[in-house]
Amino acid sequence: MLLFLGGISVGVAHATPSMLEANVVQQSNVCKGVVKDAQGETIIGASVVVKGTTNGTITGFDGDFTLESAKKGDILEISFVGYVSQEVKWNGEPLKITLKEDTKTLDEVVVVGYGVQKKANLSGSVASVDKEQLQNRPIQNVSSGLQGLMPGVIITGTNGAPGMDSGSIRVRGTGTLNTASPYILIDGVESETMSSIDPNDIESISVLKDAASAAIYGSKAANGVILITTKRGSTGKSKISYSGYVSFQNATNMIDRLSSYEYASMYNQALQAEGKAPRFTDEEIQKFKDGTDPLYPNTDWYDLAYKTGIQHRHNLNIAGGTENVRYMGSIGYLNQTGVLPNAGREQFNARTNLDMKITKRLSAKLNLAYIKNAYDDASSAYYGGSSDQIIRQLNLIAPWIVARYDDGTWGTISDGSPIAWLDSGMKVTRDNHNFTGMASLDYKILDCLTFTATGSYVNNMQNYTYFQKFIQYNANKASDPNSLDERYYTWNRTNYDLLLNYDQTFGKHNIKGLAGWHTEKYNYKELTAYRKDFPNNDLTDINAGDAASQTNSGYTRELAMLSWFARVNYDYAGKYLFEANIRADASSRFAEGHRWGYFPSFSGAWRISEESFMEGARSWLSNLKIRASWGMLGNQDALSDYYPALNTYNIGATYPFGGALNSGYYQSSYKLSTITWEKATTWGVGLDFGFLNNKINGSLDFYNRKTTGILMQVSVPTEFALNPYTDNVGSMNNKGVELNIGYNDRWGDWTFGVAANFAYNKNEILDLGGADYLDTGYNQRNAVGQSINAYYIYKTDGFFNSQEEADAFTAKYGNPFGAGGFKAGDLKYVDTNGDGKLNGDDRVYTNSTEPVYTFGLNLTAGWKGFDLSLMFNGAAKVARLFDSHEVYGAFSGDAGHPASIWKDAWTETNKDASMPRIFTDTNSPSSSRSAQSTFWLQNTNYLRLKNLQFGYTLPKSLLSNWGVENVRFYYSVENLFTIDNMKISIDPEATSQRLSSYPLLRTHAFGVNITF
Repeated sequence: MLLFLGGISVGVAHATPSMLEANVVQQSNVCKGVVKDAQGETIIGASVVVKGTTNGTITGFDGDFTLESAKKGDILEISFVGYVSQEVKWNGEPLKITLKEDTKTLDEVVVVGYGVQKKANLSGSVASVDKEQLQNRPIQNVSSGLQGLMPGVIITGTNGAPGMDSGSIRVRGTGTLNTASPYILIDGVESETMSSIDPNDIESISVLKDAASAAIYGSKAANGVILITTKRGSTGKSKISYSGYVSFQNATNMIDRLSSYEYASMYNQALQAEGKAPRFTDEEIQKFKDGTDPLYPNTDWYDLAYKTGIQHRHNLNIAGGTENVRYMGSIGYLNQTGVLPNAGREQFNARTNLDMKITKRLSAKLNLAYIKNAYDDASSAYYGGSSDQIIRQLNLIAPWIVARYDDGTWGTISDGSPIAWLDSGMKVTRDNHNFTGMASLDYKILDCLTFTATGSYVNNMQNYTYFQKFIQYNANKASDPNSLDERYYTWNRTNYDLLLNYDQTFGKHNIKGLAGWHTEKYNYKELTAYRKDFPNNDLTDINAGDAASQTNSGYTRELAMLSWFARVNYDYAGKYLFEANIRADASSRFAEGHRWGYFPSFSGAWRISEESFMEGARSWLSNLKIRASWGMLGNQDALSDYYPALNTYNIGATYPFGGALNSGYYQSSYKLSTITWEKATTWGVGLDFGFLNNKINGSLDFYNRKTTGILMQVSVPTEFALNPYTDNVGSMNNKGVELNIGYNDRWGDWTFGVAANFAYNKNEILDLGGADYLDTGYNQRNAVGQSINAYYIYKTDGFFNSQEEADAFTAKYGNPFGAGGFKAGDLKYVDTNGDGKLNGDDRVYTNSTEPVYTFGLNLTAGWKGFDLSLMFNGAAKVARLFDSHEVYGAFSGDAGHPASIWKDAWTETNKDASMPRIFTDTNSPSSSRSAQSTFWLQNTNYLRLKNLQFGYTLPKSLLSNWGVENVRFYYSVENLFTIDNMKISIDPEATSQRLSSYPLLRTHAFGVNITF
């Protein structure tokens, strides 16, 4: 029995009406019938409406319907989401109607800028995701749920930090040295992030990847555009849906580290090898081994700190409407306890969407959304304000340090104790409130011409509160005095849009046009206050702090933009497609005379499969289309400076005059009034294909994007006296290939589907304003001819297997690293340029943290009420240089905890080792603190089972007496396993160089969906 699943796809295709005749048996103008699918399963909730009227009904539990006041000869329109609609002529007898399943390919409607288009008519590159791929997954935010679903959309850096786990999103690589995040809109309203929107509210997501599809957004579209469409009501009776799950979360990876006995023994050996006295006596080492003396522990710091987190999410949705008013309302709640104590998130969200038909020609929309999203992060009392130092110290602190003494005090190292910080309940709280409102009016001037006026307002506020407590760790050590750091960040954006849409057909000629005007105003305000030395840790109001220690600061900023834009679509007989866009933007960021930027695009497509000469192939070839596009986009958000073209002055300076210091102001940097937009020019070609009635379908794309005028700092001589200035001098190129292919079929009660995607992106820096390279930190460089953030490090070639070999190497090449000189078992560095010297010129460029290859695979299967899906994602040719001193661990005493891999260190009897010889602290040229090398560079290629979900939908026979349309139970797990080649147990997606960020989480969820 087919049950209503809350909607299956965006858009419904309408086939040529099928006029079904029935014999006449008139029964008091009451039309009865039943609606089934191709397998004979009844369809619940299908719409049956007399064409041209508001007289309609919905099919019941048995797929049956009764329509009052029908007339003989009436045309009935029967539709259901996911099926091809039909028109049926009623002649009096009960009707038996069979709806065909929509293939959801050629006639699928895809959301594009300021409108929608049939997928068949697209000439640009647009990727889309529908709600089924996000719903019922225990994801904390939408961005992490998109990993692996679309080629060319790269999402990295997600982790388990409550409320701060969104990661970075790149569309077709990184195209600038500055802000490279895509432009995100929710129901046409700009949003800063996808982190807070409830996945249950989403109808579809479209990603505009090339200039042809994104140029309508002009200066905000250089890094791609993500369009999120939320659910709306539909004509018919009200439907109430509940979705909820409870999940359990743990870290995916924890490094296996030496026990206190192993570490103490190996540390003694390392000290003695360097001619130093051992730290521990044999008796003490035996105590570590026995584990019976609490003063000689084997402390498992990870086990003491990390716990199982619990997350539960609930959403209640009601939707329905009449011909004149359609509505959707939803409320959602999310609660997450972090895997670290004191961390967590609580979110409440509400949304309502209204569609109103006021007159035959006038209609209106109203969207309102509110999100309260509060999240906490555990904090330390050493460089506090986040969990960074807690996680760092959990990696660092030796296992022989006592975590908690019997008297309630804590064992520490010089920085403090991570367990004391967690026990104190100390945390950073970020309380966010976001309101979004949008109203629009549509007036149909002519049947082919519609005028739209839209206004929107977004207001966002965050209250940041961090009270750092005073902690007396033990009699000999205490933390810094307590203090309070409180901040308020607020911003609001007001937008107005006027649109004129034209849509007309002349025979086989189809023309669509759009003309628009847009204006926006953005305001930002920041206020901070600080005091320390509070009487105790319980009085946390700022007035309780020492007034003599108080500081405060605050400022406001504003931006404005004015735009006009236009688009023309033309197709002939659905075979030859053409689209042209133009947008002009003026930004207050730039000086007069340089504010306007113009961003055109052109694209065309040829649907070869629609040609008459392809008639003989239509039995197996469903679709074949060639696309080509060219366009130019801008990036006005490249800099965080609101006034990059305006010379400003700093206050707070002092100068001597008249024998005293006087207050004044000064200029710290010089700004060019001629700076303007970064511009990205993209061209691409693509192929869309479908076979066997689109059971097999896919696309292949090639693109080339060149960004010019990249805003970057230009080096200045010391005599210039001011900081480096910013100018449009850089350029960069991204080119790549994307492949997307899918297969879907049904055999009796069985369904099966597979969707795979692959993307290759080559990034290359072309120009840095005359400089050869710019260091970006931690041995990474942006260098001409290299990819962005490529590592620049020494190359190694195994270990020295004898002291004689080490001495001969030193005699020939020298030792630029010091650290006690080369010894047997040390890393052997390569003289890459062959000049007979070992120095900084021998460093080589290696892989970047930006993956070159990304891929995804989605497998689905179903049998009767059971369904199973597996979603994989991965990346290749990507690397990360972790700080081996802290991540692999150093033999440095109390502030060191080596990983277990050091048990396979080089020795005279273990020359085929995986690690160099053991040394204390940094006393070896092998130490990453002496020289970063390819030995320590981790290949972070991976393949991950991102999501596995198994569900069961109850049969209708169990529900019909309860007034319930659908009940589905499911189990879902995120990040179940990962295949990688990491040397130690580090998650390949970890982003912190010293591994001090939250770990990625494995989440097991149990949920239910109910529709009434």
